[in-house]
Amino acid sequence: MQVQMRIRRFNPEKDEKPWWGDYTLKDVSKTDSVLDLLHRVKWEQDGSLSLRRSCGLGVCGSDAMRINGANALACKTLVTRLVKSGSAQVKIQIEPILGLKVLKDLIVDMEPFFEHYRSVLPYLVNETPLPADGRERLQSPADRARFDDTTKCILCAACTTSCPSFWANERYVGPAAIVQAHRFIFDSRDQAAEARLQVVGDSFGVWRCRTNFNCTNACPRDIEVTRAIAEVKQVLATGEI
Repeated sequence: MQVQMRIRRFNPEKDEKPWWGDYTLKDVSKTDSVLDLLHRVKWEQDGSLSLRRSCGLGVCGSDAMRINGANALACKTLVTRLVKSGSAQVKIQIEPILGLKVLKDLIVDMEPFFEHYRSVLPYLVNETPLPADGRERLQSPADRARFDDTTKCILCAACTTSCPSFWANERYVGPAAIVQAHRFIFDSRDQAAEARLQVVGDSFGVWRCRTNFNCTNACPRDIEVTRAIAEVKQVLATGEI
C-alpha cells in the first residue's frame, strides 16, 4: 500500500509561519501505526521532523496529535482505520494538537496543560494517621468503582485540546484537569474535595463546559469525560458527594 503523508511543519528558528510537508511512503501495511509512518518519514526522508513519542503502546500519552482532523494517539491509530473502502492509496494529514503553543512541528508546550492539572491537587490528601498496625487505608469495591473510570487518564491532553471552550480561552481548566479532580473528589479516602471543588467551581471551571462531547470522543482510554464533568457539576450544585 502507498500512503501520502501531509504533515504540518514549523521551526520557529527559521520559519515565519507553518507550512505543509508532503511525503510518500511505499510498502505500507494496514497494521502499521501512524507512529510507524512518522518514524519512517523521520528516519528515511527528513531527519528534521520533530515529534514526541515514548512507549509506543498507548500508555505514556506523549504522541497525541491531530490525525485527519481528529485528536488521537499516533501509536494507537492503525492505517487500516484510515483506509477508505476500495482505495489503493491512503492520505493522512498530521497536525499538532490545538490550543497550545507549537514549539516545533508536532511538539507543543504542555506547561499550561500541566499547570491546570496541578491546580486540582491531583494526589491523595489524608491527614488522619495510619492505623497502628501499619495497614493501608481500606476501601470497599463499591467505593472504588465510584471513580474507577477516571483513574485511567494518561494525561495525553487529547481531550482538553479538542475542547472549543479551551480553544476560546486557555484559562479554562479543561476536561483533563476536571477528570483528575473527579478521581479524588469521589475517593472515599481523600479529605481535600472542598479545595478541589473550589478550583473547578470558579468561572473558568466546569461551567465553561458546553457538553459537546469532543473530549469523550477524543479520549484514547475511552473515559466518559463528559459524564465525569457532569458529576462534578452535580456535586457543586447539590453540595453532596
